[in-house]
Parts: sequence; structure tokens; C-alpha cells
Amino acid sequence: MRILLVEDDALLGDGLQSGLRQLGFAVDWVRDGDAAERELRSGAYAAAVLDLGLPRRDGLDVLAQVRKAGVRAPILVLTARDAIPDRVRGLDLGADDYVLKPVDLQELAARLRALVRRAHGQPSEVLALDDLELDPAARTVRQAGRPVALQSREFDLLHALMLHAGRVLTREQLEQHLYSWGREVDSNAVEVHVHHLRRKLGSDRIRTVRGVGYLLQREAPG
Repeated sequence: MRILLVEDDALLGDGLQSGLRQLGFAVDWVRDGDAAERELRSGAYAAAVLDLGLPRRDGLDVLAQVRKAGVRAPILVLTARDAIPDRVRGLDLGADDYVLKPVDLQELAARLRALVRRAHGQPSEVLALDDLELDPAARTVRQAGRPVALQSREFDLLHALMLHAGRVLTREQLEQHLYSWGREVDSNAVEVHVHHLRRKLGSDRIRTVRGVGYLLQREAPG
């Protein structure tokens, strides 16, 4: 999944971006409040990690403005501000989680997965649809109880489709989910990944809605 990292500390930001990428996230990193608000308003992110002490604009102001603008993506505040009033204000302004620095990378990743899961109404860490089970933490997929070997992009694409099961996603939306800045994207990349998924999961599991995009649908009963 694609997330936005907002952190002005170069050393910490680089470490978080690299570490989260190794854990399977696509991560874009900005370093000031103006850039944070602009990117959050784009709607390209499944979630965001937001520092508060930012150049140009404080993180709490960014949080207030994007929520006022209707941005619904989960936002995790990651900050050194440990005063209770700061925490209360951040949560009241629309933060979905509030974590103090320093944070363990595995914990941060787990919190992000939980936020995204809850934002999509998923009660369990393991996503399930008919005979398909996808574990975002372990990055594994099983079909009818049997493991399915997927490449990284195939897994990410299936993850996006399962989070939005029953809803058509455009190619542009899927590209946003899969690729962070600076990643070269072939014009037919999504189509290629869909083709590979169909070959591994069954040709009828992912439906093409002509002129619109792709839909992961439930199997027909019986």
C-alpha cells in the first residue's frame, strides 16, 4: 500500500522510508507542512505518518485543514510532543493514532496496517473473500487453503482489490496504490499484473469493466 511520510528530520525520514519500503509499503516522503497538505489533498494515499514540528506549517494545522477539506485517509501522528494536551488536540482534530518517537519500525508498520484495515471496515488482519485469504503482515496469499506464490506487485495489486472488493478501481487508482514517486511505471504494468493474477487465481476472479477498470468479485454461489 502507498503511504505518505511527513518528517523534516533527514536522518529519521530516510530510515523510516527505507524501513517501511522493506516491509512492503510504497512510501512518498515530504518534509514540510505545505507539501504535506498538498499531497494529502491529492487522495493518492492509503494512510499517512505525520510529524507535528514541521517547517512552513505545524502538523496540527495541516491535520485540521485536510480534515476540513474532507480527506478521509487514516493519519498517524508520530511526534516527540508527549504532553497530554497535545495528544488530545491531535486526536480531536482528526488523527487516527498518536505515537511518540522513537518508534519501533515493526510496530509502526502494524499500526498502519491496522488503520487501513479499519478504514475499509475489515475486522481481521487477514483479508478473506470466498476461498482467498491475504495476510498483509506476512505478505502471503492462500487459495482454498493452499499457498499462492505472488510477485511483490501482484501481491500489492491483489491487496488493493481485496480492500475494495465489489468496487471498480481504475488503472490510475491501482497505479497510485502500487507505485511511489520515482518508480518507473510501464503503460501496461497494471494489465500485466492482472493477467498474472488471473493465471494464478483463476481467469474469472478479476473482472474487467470496459472503459473503467477492474473489479474483484465474489464467486457465484453453487
